[in-house]
Amino acid sequence: MRGLNDEAGNFKARPVGVVDSKTGRIIHFGTLPDYVPRAVSNLLDWAKTTDVHMLIKSSVFHYEFELIHPFSDGNGRMGRLWHTLMLSKWNPLFSWLPVESIIHDRQSEYYEIINDCNNSGSSTEFIVFMLDVIKNVLRENEMSEKVSEIMSELEKDRLEEIKSYLSKHRSITSKEVVNLLDISERTAQRLLKKAERMGLIKSKGSTKNKYYYII
Repeated sequence: MRGLNDEAGNFKARPVGVVDSKTGRIIHFGTLPDYVPRAVSNLLDWAKTTDVHMLIKSSVFHYEFELIHPFSDGNGRMGRLWHTLMLSKWNPLFSWLPVESIIHDRQSEYYEIINDCNNSGSSTEFIVFMLDVIKNVLRENEMSEKVSEIMSELEKDRLEEIKSYLSKHRSITSKEVVNLLDISERTAQRLLKKAERMGLIKSKGSTKNKYYYII
């Protein structure tokens, strides 16, 4: 950021938000300057001590970094740089597959999902998005099997929770899935459609009033 920003190398000195370039609407308002040093320190401490898988850890770190928004500019590229760094420490292959380039073709979706996660208060959808991006890039590589396994487990757990809910209730809607799993409406609808394709549930009703039930 040197030469691009007068505050390069320092945490932001004033509140900074992410603005939608098309609408001018503020998408996200980062952590207030006084709290940034402690928030970043806590995030780094968590990254050092957590034992979650690196694919998950790097995605959570990436999202939380963007949530804090510690700098006056360049937060997106720094978050993606950290993501790449963490993955490359786990497997050197990622030194040649930087996250910055991986998500370039899905940049609009990237920002939409960060916004969805901000609204829901959960980073789950962002984690799934990043795992999907990485899997697509590595689909012809042996590492894709590991990524697929983690994604399958996340999705399997969600479907089990929906089935468990339906064992006690007659039906479920996408809004109820949002509350049950703490995910966005879009992710809930995707899960329900997949469960229906798999033959686990059936749907009834119009688009706005659709509900799902066990066969």
